[in-house]
Amino acid sequence: MLITTSDIKINGEALYELPHDLYIPPDALEVYLESFEGPLDLLLYLIRKNNLDILDIPMSKLTMQYMQYVEKMKAIKLELAADYLLMSAMLIEIKSRMLLPKPEAIEDEDDPRAELVRRLMEYEAIKLAAQNLDDMPKVGEQFQVADAYYQHIADVKPPEVSVDELEEAWRNVLKRAKLNSHHKLGRAELSVREHMSGVLRRLQTDGMCEFSQLFDLNEGGLPKLVVIFLAILELAKEGLIKITQQAAFSTIYLQVSHAE
Repeated sequence: MLITTSDIKINGEALYELPHDLYIPPDALEVYLESFEGPLDLLLYLIRKNNLDILDIPMSKLTMQYMQYVEKMKAIKLELAADYLLMSAMLIEIKSRMLLPKPEAIEDEDDPRAELVRRLMEYEAIKLAAQNLDDMPKVGEQFQVADAYYQHIADVKPPEVSVDELEEAWRNVLKRAKLNSHHKLGRAELSVREHMSGVLRRLQTDGMCEFSQLFDLNEGGLPKLVVIFLAILELAKEGLIKITQQAAFSTIYLQVSHAE
């Protein structure tokens, strides 16, 4: 942003020119714009700024620019860490080795820049990974972690119905049937399969039903009650219904089995 003298006001009046007796200290407007985390960070900045090939670094140009930055740091009285000065010595050494003529007997000598290139590439990879981590969403800023309280409650499994208890329930049905018994002559064909379908429809409609509620004592007499009981046993055998009770000797319930 460009600021002109007309933008400055003193006592509400615009200032169009600087006073002649205004004293500005020599270092009052010096601003150090770039900050580096170390000598490798500075070298990487210079390489990227000048579009240099990191695998073929022109040491003369890079060393000169690096030393200029180091001198600027000294000029503004910035405390230099020892690793900056150590890197200066390393760059000068690599530059000197590259300027020296190579003996004909040693033509396959390693590139003096190889170690520096390796360190720069490792540093760049680590710096990029750190930037990617910093860009990831942070807990407490971009999102919050939901807190939930979990308490395990043991599943209550109804006790299995024993054959003796099922037999006792059947005997109770028979006792009630005898109380309502009457003599009626006739002939009826009773189908277990048909009554199996009837029991299933009843359970699918009611959801759960007491054992005794499946028997109509006023219709069909004892033969029909026997057929209904056989239908219940056949449905349980085929796994189509579940027979349960909440506690021993309590009411027996029937319900449709659902595939798990």
